[in-house]
Amino acid sequence: MSKRLRIGEVSRRSGVAVETLRFYEKSSLLEPAGRTDAGYRLYDEGVFERLEFIRKSQSVGFTLDEIARLIREAEAGRRPCEEVRRLAAEKLEALEKRIAELTRFRAELRETLDAWDREGAADGHVCGLIEGLEAGRPHAPRPHTPHSEAL
Repeated sequence: MSKRLRIGEVSRRSGVAVETLRFYEKSSLLEPAGRTDAGYRLYDEGVFERLEFIRKSQSVGFTLDEIARLIREAEAGRRPCEEVRRLAAEKLEALEKRIAELTRFRAELRETLDAWDREGAADGHVCGLIEGLEAGRPHAPRPHTPHSEAL
């Protein structure tokens, strides 16, 4: 029988906070091997392998819910590698879309700042630079005309 470790020892050796270990248990990511007569959680040495799996899964973008689902699959005797690849592909696609959005936003914001640098200060109720932005293109300033200050 392997040595059983209390939650504090697991925390100290793994660098994972006790509160996080309890949360992982509630989230079905970890399951204590038992409890002491006083109710302290006891873990076997395999807990460190599980914590490493959780850490590595998070490092490539998996959520705790996804990780718990993968663990349940493995515990049921199924190997979830195909699902891991599918989820990773979905995450990559979402990331690429987000990068494209951010790239577009950066260009629009750069254009706005350049226009504001040319325009200088603008009168308004709070800040004429913001108030002067074109409604359909929030990052593009309206061309400054003598009438725009009355709007």
